[in-house]
Amino acid sequence: MVPVADLPAYLSPSSASSFDGCPRRWKSKYVDRLPEPSGEAALVGSFAHLVLEHLCQLQGPERTLDSAKTLARALWEGFEADEDYRSLELDADASRAFRWNAWQCIAGLWTLEDPAHVEVVSTEEKVRTTLGEVPFVGIIDRVDQVNDELVVTDYKSGTLPGIRWRDDKIQQVLLYAAALYEETGEMPRSARLIYLKQSIVDIPVTQVKLDEAVSQLSESWQTLGEACGSDTFDAKPGVLCGWCPFADRCPEGRAELTRREAAGKLPAHAPARSLVA
Repeated sequence: MVPVADLPAYLSPSSASSFDGCPRRWKSKYVDRLPEPSGEAALVGSFAHLVLEHLCQLQGPERTLDSAKTLARALWEGFEADEDYRSLELDADASRAFRWNAWQCIAGLWTLEDPAHVEVVSTEEKVRTTLGEVPFVGIIDRVDQVNDELVVTDYKSGTLPGIRWRDDKIQQVLLYAAALYEETGEMPRSARLIYLKQSIVDIPVTQVKLDEAVSQLSESWQTLGEACGSDTFDAKPGVLCGWCPFADRCPEGRAELTRREAAGKLPAHAPARSLVA
């Protein structure tokens, strides 16, 4: 029997994805609570999300590019003072590049949809419920209404992944849809991933898809419980070791980095590459 006290209070899409990707990394972050510094790309996304959150709280006709620019200028001072951003230690040129990258994400929304015509129900909607037998918490970037039906929308500032790597993101947004359905009793018509620099992935929501997403979450919860009960968190070495902030503490991770470096398969921009350079 797994001691309940050893389990986390809940799973979120990000924590479930982290555990599925590598239990060792999950333990480092959520059990050992080792600091995991936010990378520049993640913070670019955070600032873009912040601006779009405030933009979509405006009335439809006010959601213009000019309004987005005004909001970006107003919000930048507080964001720039945040410890995570300051930890990047960007010089003036790098800071300008950061703001430009964030603006490209923000402005990209207008190439994919006209936010002035979106019927926004809520932004940063926190959902806290039980899916299957799993306590679940998530924050939905945007809930829209289309023809009296709900649509779950999640912004992505990165590049649209290939089909092989897309399931994880689809799982995330389907879990949001399942949680919203559980809380409101209204099944969303679709779940959308808006890749701000590229395209929209629209996933029609069905009971079958929601059941599959919740079943996968339940399997993760069960496996996580077993790992907590035995204090066994195996590493899953792979390409993402190059981006793991805990690779220096993981023998399997370091061995994977060495193997990939010797095979010429470790990208030069991988942060953990310095461990074998």
